[in-house]
Amino acid sequence: MTTVGQPATGARLVTGRFLVITLATALYFTSLGMQLPTIPTFVEDELGGGGIAVGLAAGLFAVAAAVIRPWAGRLGDRRGRRILMIGGAGIFGVSVVAYTLASSLLALLVLRLVSGVGEAGMFVGAATATQDMAPPNRRAEAASYYSVALYLGLAVGPTIGERLVDGPGYDALWLASGGAALAAAALGIFTPVGELGSDNRPRRLLHPAALAPGLVLLLGLVPFVGFATFIKLYGQEIGVDDVGPVFGAYAITVLVIRLVGARVPDRLGWKRSSTIALTSLAAGSALLAAWGSSAALWVSVAPFAIGMSLLFPALFATVVDRVPENERSQAIGTFSVFFDLANGLGAPFLGLFVALGSYRLAFAMGGVIAVVGFVAQRRAVTATDATRIEVHVTEPG
Repeated sequence: MTTVGQPATGARLVTGRFLVITLATALYFTSLGMQLPTIPTFVEDELGGGGIAVGLAAGLFAVAAAVIRPWAGRLGDRRGRRILMIGGAGIFGVSVVAYTLASSLLALLVLRLVSGVGEAGMFVGAATATQDMAPPNRRAEAASYYSVALYLGLAVGPTIGERLVDGPGYDALWLASGGAALAAAALGIFTPVGELGSDNRPRRLLHPAALAPGLVLLLGLVPFVGFATFIKLYGQEIGVDDVGPVFGAYAITVLVIRLVGARVPDRLGWKRSSTIALTSLAAGSALLAAWGSSAALWVSVAPFAIGMSLLFPALFATVVDRVPENERSQAIGTFSVFFDLANGLGAPFLGLFVALGSYRLAFAMGGVIAVVGFVAQRRAVTATDATRIEVHVTEPG
């Protein structure tokens, strides 16, 4: 049984509207990517801030996004996905253009909070819209394509941002970054509204159907967060000064897997896909922990890429599959909070083991966390199966 307005099984996924929403996603994350290497240098070079100030500028954005995501989900279910894409990308774009007026750290921090609010709306709106347009048996494929657009934006954005800073300067950067986000907002006009929920639904902030899969996502992401955070410093320790090619190999492998193997999570099912993903992530971490060699960096690329390519699309799709369409945005908003938590808490947690022992100990602990993910996965199986029964009993039709 499908929800009202859901595309039929076997229907086309890649339509003109789907491509437009994917393009809007790529534009938005290109805008965000431009800021990743440049916000820290702007704080230090232009505003005279130190390490704490840089951390605040990055952290307040993430905190605001994490706090607002569930609220954005409720708004998307009650007022439609279009308002989230247009409003979210629009708020983000206008706030970034206003960075040109930020002459103090306080002003920038306030604007970063506003940007985080926009990020929450845009992410939830675009992610939900791509699922609204996906046939039930191709939801993980849609999530893969969405994540490809996200990855591409974050991959090319930093280079564009650094070149703008080295050339015309920061004002040109903020105008270009804000302009890309505003272009994404304009394309948001083509976003399907989706099935709307009523205002008399339970007033819960977090959707229960997303909690168990979200916890699996968090635990599965921690090993990769350790890889991404500490591999540069660990590389220097073992005589590898430039780990850029390793990251490049990882990014290319993920993009290839998600494009060529976009339908694999749908065909395997979320349980088998997440099992393979967790096993791969644990193996990658164990490899780095056990083998203190530059070769281990390169060999670990494959298991990390396989794990990250399968984990998000599989879990994302099962969250969507377990809720009616008019609760989809809230479920996605709840699920995405665990992504923020993994990135916000994973690095400090593993950093404790670096301080207590070594980078290899931190990688080993990342592998242990992935194993713990198997326990959460078994609970997620029970939770999502129970939710499926509830949805089929209560949904229209």
